[in-house]
Amino acid sequence: MIRVLIEEAVVAGARRAPACQVVGLSVRTVERWRAGPEDTTEDARHGPRHAPANRLSGAERRVLLATVNAVAFRELTPHQIVPRLADLGCYLASESTIYRVLRAEQLLAHRGRAKAPVRCGTRADVATGPNHVWSWDISVPQQAA
Repeated sequence: MIRVLIEEAVVAGARRAPACQVVGLSVRTVERWRAGPEDTTEDARHGPRHAPANRLSGAERRVLLATVNAVAFRELTPHQIVPRLADLGCYLASESTIYRVLRAEQLLAHRGRAKAPVRCGTRADVATGPNHVWSWDISVPQQAA
């Protein structure tokens, strides 16, 4: 549908690059769509054809989850867990792999005893009269000639 709309815009006189930019696509993506088959009802993208050779097995994944959820590590982030395991002479997975596994298992939450940080908006001071808000001038003073 997007390809048809872009083609209609080009026929009406628009340039292809700005039309693609409006819908958030690159011109190269639209060119690739145009060169492909006309039947675009199916997604023609293909993912990887094989699993990575270093993918964790089911047993390795269970050991990893049991380790990071153990009492000694359950309040630590993967950034802290990996070096502590390395000090013990144990390597289960990289930090990014641990994050990926925790995210897939929906265990990637705040892991410490302290509350999660709360983001507050910026405070705006509003003056409703003279001398209500005082500030300072940090501009560089001009030199007299």
